[in-house]
Amino acid sequence: MGDSPYIIVANQENFTTEVLEKSNQVPVLVDFWASWCAPCKMIEPILEKLVEEYQGQFILAKVDTDEQQQLAGQHSIRGIPALKLFRHGKVVEETSGVQTEDVLRKMIDKHRERPADKLKIQADLANVAGNISEAISLLEQARKLEPEYYPVTLELVKLMIKQQNFPEAELLIKTLPANIKAETEVNELQAHITFSKIAAEAPSIDKLEIVLNNEPDNLMARYQLSAKKILTGEYETAMQHLIEIMRKSRTFENDAGRNGLLTLFTLLGNQGDLVNIYRNKMSLLLY
Repeated sequence: MGDSPYIIVANQENFTTEVLEKSNQVPVLVDFWASWCAPCKMIEPILEKLVEEYQGQFILAKVDTDEQQQLAGQHSIRGIPALKLFRHGKVVEETSGVQTEDVLRKMIDKHRERPADKLKIQADLANVAGNISEAISLLEQARKLEPEYYPVTLELVKLMIKQQNFPEAELLIKTLPANIKAETEVNELQAHITFSKIAAEAPSIDKLEIVLNNEPDNLMARYQLSAKKILTGEYETAMQHLIEIMRKSRTFENDAGRNGLLTLFTLLGNQGDLVNIYRNKMSLLLY
């Protein structure tokens, strides 16, 4: 076992103070292990590396299951290595068997306090107060502090969309690694950018509705109105306009009706009654 102030030996006597109570301050990762366990020895250097790197942002508590059979039984340990992450006195994450460094890092990162979090909270308050420029400045500071803390980047993207700074929002998304880009939230943000760009160049909703009353075949007005309706949360109305565009012309703006529907489905998480209804309507037009 590594010689570190952030690694402790936990037992029946000190578990409450060293694990449960200490987890109110920082996450405590409890490693249930035994000296004869080969997989335990495989995971040990990974854990020690993370302890050294995080420097007190989490505590590693080692429980020898041979010596602490009662404690292992209390925590339902049936195979080792078994890892349980405690936060505020409760188990918040657990896993068993040999895990990769990446898995363990994500497990810890989800529950530790990060240096960038304070700036992120301040940015949220500034945004609520209407001080968007200050919020952006705080998030940019947080991003410099922890470049790989992607929730900060995503919050920054949202504010850039709010300011209609779409090039910067798209540039920020491009900086994300492939696995983060594949996440639902990022896909939804990209969809939001798509519709926000269309709406930003369009007349008001009232003017667009007047145009369509007089010119029902004006597909650009219909397309722009669909984007405006999406941004106000009127999704079914938007879908009605997009399906009508698709019905009237598949060549308009490179099949804007179909592509708009697909993008809106993404924004809605590709699920729900509304998505299913309009996906079926789209399929009927296609086939």
